[in-house]
Amino acid sequence: MTAPRIAVVTGANQGIGFALVQGLAARLAPDDLVLLTGRNPDRVAEAAARVSADPATTSHVQGRVLDVSDPRAIAAMAAELTERHGRVDIVVSNAITRLTPDRPQTEQADEFIDVANGATHAVLRSFAPVLRPGGRLIVVASSLGTLGRLDPRLHPLFEDASLDDVEAIVESWRAAVHAGTERELGWPGWINVPSKVAQVAAVRAVAAQRRETDLHDGTLVAAVCPGLVDTPTSRPWFDDFSQARTPEQAVLPLLDLILADTVDPATYGELVRFGEVLPWSAQSPSVPRTIVPR
Repeated sequence: MTAPRIAVVTGANQGIGFALVQGLAARLAPDDLVLLTGRNPDRVAEAAARVSADPATTSHVQGRVLDVSDPRAIAAMAAELTERHGRVDIVVSNAITRLTPDRPQTEQADEFIDVANGATHAVLRSFAPVLRPGGRLIVVASSLGTLGRLDPRLHPLFEDASLDDVEAIVESWRAAVHAGTERELGWPGWINVPSKVAQVAAVRAVAAQRRETDLHDGTLVAAVCPGLVDTPTSRPWFDDFSQARTPEQAVLPLLDLILADTVDPATYGELVRFGEVLPWSAQSPSVPRTIVPR
């Protein structure tokens, strides 16, 4: 008898996270459990109720409050699920804080970095060790997360970087943002770009330590790019949405990757978009139309 699968999605009240929960709940088995997590209790409860009431839902769905800006909360959830279920099968780190062009990015940097990067680091640290063989640990990032988006002066920082190294890089960059020195050091003005690069770098760092064992067990650790998605988070930053996808459309290739019976070794530890690996040094064609002055 196969044990029920346990799936966790962060930032799942709306957008891509909510669509991922819907997709997983419709494609997993009746005994499986999908945890829809977010920071606002009312929104979590409402979103979980919507998925549970969907006729397409076949598995159990539970709403759980999780403040991903608190690494201790993430560690506590991983420990609780391990104690209760033994292991976790699917973890999707998706939470993000919305950036808006009407405020200086220095005012938004700390919350944004804590949620996007701090949460990624904490999810990798807490859930990778308790991932069931054959499981999936996925970080939702962006094609903006390729190293080629950064000034070449910064590339050596990420060479053979460990997760500790990536955390230190993020904190050094954060300090430069607040000091107003980030651009002279080579960091892009839009904080979303270094954040995404660091997310992918963190995935690569963890994957490098686990690759042989994980591929033997059929386990996947990877970052994914859903492409341009038409959401309130994206709308302020881009002009052309003619090729944008809805969240429901955007998650289909992500779900296929997560629920595939086998792991393509080429995707392990990499940034994957629409089933294809984006080279770490690749440039992204997508750029924001406006960067807020400091």
